[in-house]
Amino acid sequence: MNTIGERMTKRESFDDDQESLLKSDNSGTDDDPKINYRGWKVMPFIIGNEIFEKLGAIGTLSNLLVYLTTVFNLENITATNIINIFNGSTNFATLVGAFLSDAFFGRYKILAFCTMASFVGLFAIQLTAAVEKLHPPQCEESPTCQGPTEGQMTFLKSGLGLLMIGAAGIRPCNLAFGADQFNPNTDSGKKGITSFFNWYFFTFTVAQMISLTIIVYIQSNVSWAVGLGIPAALMFVSSIIFFMGSKMYVKVKLSGSPITSIVQVIVVAAKKRRLKLPEYLYPSLFNYVAPKSMNSKLPYTYQFRFLDKAAIVTPQDQINPNGSATDPWNLCSMQQVEEVKCLLRVLPIWVSGIIYFVVIVQQHTILVFQALLSDRRIGQSEFLIPGASYYVFLMITVAIWLPIYDRKVVPLLQRLTGKEGGITLLQRMGFGIFFAILSMVVSARVEQHRRTLALINPLGVTIRKGAISSMSGLWLIPQLILAGLAESFMTVAQVEFYYKQFPENMRSIAGSLYYCGHAGSSYLSSVLISIIHQVTAKSETGNWLPEDLNKGRLDKFYFLIAAFEILNLGYFVLCARWFRYKGTSSSSVELEKVTRQSEKSGNGLNDSSL
Repeated sequence: MNTIGERMTKRESFDDDQESLLKSDNSGTDDDPKINYRGWKVMPFIIGNEIFEKLGAIGTLSNLLVYLTTVFNLENITATNIINIFNGSTNFATLVGAFLSDAFFGRYKILAFCTMASFVGLFAIQLTAAVEKLHPPQCEESPTCQGPTEGQMTFLKSGLGLLMIGAAGIRPCNLAFGADQFNPNTDSGKKGITSFFNWYFFTFTVAQMISLTIIVYIQSNVSWAVGLGIPAALMFVSSIIFFMGSKMYVKVKLSGSPITSIVQVIVVAAKKRRLKLPEYLYPSLFNYVAPKSMNSKLPYTYQFRFLDKAAIVTPQDQINPNGSATDPWNLCSMQQVEEVKCLLRVLPIWVSGIIYFVVIVQQHTILVFQALLSDRRIGQSEFLIPGASYYVFLMITVAIWLPIYDRKVVPLLQRLTGKEGGITLLQRMGFGIFFAILSMVVSARVEQHRRTLALINPLGVTIRKGAISSMSGLWLIPQLILAGLAESFMTVAQVEFYYKQFPENMRSIAGSLYYCGHAGSSYLSSVLISIIHQVTAKSETGNWLPEDLNKGRLDKFYFLIAAFEILNLGYFVLCARWFRYKGTSSSSVELEKVTRQSEKSGNGLNDSSL
């Protein structure tokens, strides 16, 4: 085994030299021609596509809850659950889109197909408003309030299904595809990637603000047919802009499915679970790294040591002349093992993100009903702020706080802590959860105030959902500001965290994991709402979430979510203390610890020590 260890160590040194040569030489070869990175020259096409795509999709989805309850005459709980399930399914579908992109088609083809799918889906939803036979009659125009027919709901769901297909590919691939246009091996390319991330979130925020104000206002006050037609037209423009840059894009070659490598490690580790780990752990394990691998070399980490067994070389294992394993389903490299460890370390943090996003889901759904039952006038004017538009205050907070944080707060924190970025990504996430708790507490207090005024001092106007409170809708802004601060810390840090902690060939999957967190929170929120609605309906205190919120106790529901978030913050702190960042110096410390333990024991590491 020592002979094998010496051979692996020499091979590791050779691979390191090869990797350095490859990174320093971008001239290309006959087999691997030079890549022409155009960087910012193609950004007008990518960012332009991003702006119009977000204007189209968000312009429709932002007000979809109101559309379902006012045009399709669905009940509040039914419409809320449809939105949550749709959002959850859409975000989970990004995992499929990322897999197909990385394994079979590449990001460009996936983006091209999904962009067209989104356009057709938005056009179908617009037809449900423009064609009378595709939606039920208005309640004011009928003696009884009729719900949609099966055919009408099927047509609407078909449009939503096409939107789901579009989002499945666009959401995980857009960010990575933009970063692909910059050379990651040059200083200017690295700066370009960082700047692109800033522009990406800026355009996303601007698109949401325009959608939540202008487009939502047209939908609510002018015409649903026109208001839904504008997003469809914008999506068509987005498609044209994207295809205009087709000949200039860098289209990264496929390197095989990263999922296969993950499965191989798990299968081989299971096969070799009864073997003992060698005495000199790291040097004795199979440590081949493909010379042209796009993944950076990962140091050894002490966590999840049971996976190390996948790299134990047995007499039955054969090695090719180039140093690779003959059968990767019987022998995996430590590089593969460490890549799987990266994923496993991220998962507990991801679970915490699911619980966090439940707060944001409420500010995007139930808050709309709060707004509709509040005084939405500005001063003494007759202008009413659309219920779905209040979410824009969250986005304004993000747009204002991010540049302040980047230019003022980060330099100050860097001087105090001496760390790049001022504080770590996990610390930023912790602050996000803290602000989410404050947002829910304030939401509960504001709802208590709104409900009290609705019962003792209503505005004198009653809609189908209940009497409108005399409380100004502007009282909803503080909770949205706190939620915006939470998003500024949590969301941006999460995206950067996944991008940096995942292996390079899993960047699309990293993007999809973020959206899968949103999916989990949408499903969790839907389950939570359904349970609370059913359980409290039979209680003595009455239903917390009835059709008329004035007769319910939404404030208690918000306090319940705040309690969950407090527990989540404790869980997150434990996970953050346990986490090890990819490629940090702590990895070498852990390796020294393993070596010292092996030398002291004299018997090597066995199953009992795992």
